[in-house]
Amino acid sequence: MLQAVDVHVAFGRAEVLHGVSVDVARGAIVGVLGPNGSGKTTLLRVLTGALAPTSGRVLLDGVPLASIPRRELARRLAVVPQEVHPVFDYTVLDLALTGRYPHLGAFAFDSAEDVLAARRALAATGTSDLESRQFETLSGGEKQRVVIASALAQFADVEDAHGETTRLLVLDEPTSALDLRYQVDVGLLLRRLNAESGLTLVVSTHDLQFAAQVCDAVVLLKDGRVLAAGPTDATLRPDTVRALYGVDVDELTHADGRRVLVSVGLPDGRKARA
Repeated sequence: MLQAVDVHVAFGRAEVLHGVSVDVARGAIVGVLGPNGSGKTTLLRVLTGALAPTSGRVLLDGVPLASIPRRELARRLAVVPQEVHPVFDYTVLDLALTGRYPHLGAFAFDSAEDVLAARRALAATGTSDLESRQFETLSGGEKQRVVIASALAQFADVEDAHGETTRLLVLDEPTSALDLRYQVDVGLLLRRLNAESGLTLVVSTHDLQFAAQVCDAVVLLKDGRVLAAGPTDATLRPDTVRALYGVDVDELTHADGRRVLVSVGLPDGRKARA
C-alpha cells in the first residue's frame, strides 16, 4: 500500500535519513520507534508527502506520491500531529468539519453531506456527545479523539487499481501528552478503527508498551537508518531495544499472552529506580 524505497533526506550537508525503506501493508498498524534525533518525524513527513526526499521513492498504491494531486491525496491519507492549536474558537463539530476541506470547491460551504460525514467520524471516535463543546475546554484524551475524528472525516471511498479502498492514517506520537488512562484509551480506539473499518495506520511513538500492544509491525530507526523492521513480536525484543535505546529491558508475559517490556537499567550496570 505505502512504500518508501531507499529514501535519503539531507538538509544542506546534513543527511538525516540514509537509504530508509519501509513497506506498510494494507490494513496493518505499523509503529515507527527510535530515540530523539533518529529521523522519525522526518520519515513521517516524507511518507505523507509533506517533505520530498533528496533521493529515493515513496509510492502509494504503486503510484509515486509526488504525482498525486494534493486534494486527492488528502482524501486517502490523513495526518494527526502531536498537537493541535486551532486559530479560531472551534466547537468540536467545527473542528471535525475541517477534515472536509479536501472535498470542498473554491469558496464552497459545508454541505449536509459534509456535516453527516463529520458526525459519523465523531461517532466512530466516541465523541458525538461533545459536538457542541468548545474544543479548548476538552481534556487531553478528548481532544485527541476529536482530532482523530477530523482526520477520519477527510476520507473518501477512493479505490486503487485492484478495487481496494485506500484509507491511511498517520499519527505522530498520539499518546505523548496523555496520562496512562488516555494512553490505553487511544490504543484501544486505534485497534478498533483498524478492525472495524480496515483502516491502515502508521504511528510514531516512544512508548514500547503502546507499540507492543497496538502495532502489528514496527520499524526501528537509529541515526537515520533502519535498525530492524518486521512483525512486532519478532522485532521488538530486549536485544533490539538495547541496540536502539541503550537500555536493558526484561520481557514478561501475562497469563493472557500479552507481552510487557520493563526497563531494568543501563548496560553499564546502573539500575532503574522506582
